[in-house]
Amino acid sequence: MSGKQKNNRQSATRNLRSANGFSLLELIITLGVLAILVMGTIPIAQNAVKRQKELRLRENLRDLRNAIDEFRRDAVGACSGVGQSGGQGGNSAAMNQFNNTSSADPRSRVVIDDCKIFDTENLDRYPPSLDILVEGVKIKPRGLAVKLGGGAFDDSTNVFKEEDEEKKKVYLREIPVDPMTGEKDWKLRSSYQTKDEESWDEINVFDVRSSSDAEALNEEKYSDW
Repeated sequence: MSGKQKNNRQSATRNLRSANGFSLLELIITLGVLAILVMGTIPIAQNAVKRQKELRLRENLRDLRNAIDEFRRDAVGACSGVGQSGGQGGNSAAMNQFNNTSSADPRSRVVIDDCKIFDTENLDRYPPSLDILVEGVKIKPRGLAVKLGGGAFDDSTNVFKEEDEEKKKVYLREIPVDPMTGEKDWKLRSSYQTKDEESWDEINVFDVRSSSDAEALNEEKYSDW
């Protein structure tokens, strides 16, 4: 057989194999490799989704805690006569309101002016609920002391000023969803409770945690964040 005829025969054999497609063994090997690749990418995709939820959880916890802290700053000096002997009113309430402005956080430009939201148990003046952060509270500019008989004093000039129009401050646009549970079912803790207590005493909202007991990628429980 000449070299030319041999090359023609080999070429014909290759063309025949191409026309017949892959062999069964080749298909099995290909499918096995694809299965391994797919199984390897599933955990990566799941972890990516879980990581995104964890980032949203941290952001939501930060927003909630910042709102609680801001409310607490604005509550310094608010309704100082509530819960004291003799109730609220008279010279005692006005003087306490004026004196407590000196201990206020400089970041706070207003003071809460709604004594109905605080009861005698909530001496720390944290928000009584999460809902109130969305509903808002009445406020007035910080640095004004109550004048007996109505109105207010400007502590810089001691000139009497008429009360401004009532204003409200909102601390949260809405209560965020816990991405781990898909609900707004946050665990609440008051300033009179330890971190280990599970049930909320309903006195105030000092801290919030996730209701999920699942483990994060760092092997911590979401409820411990």
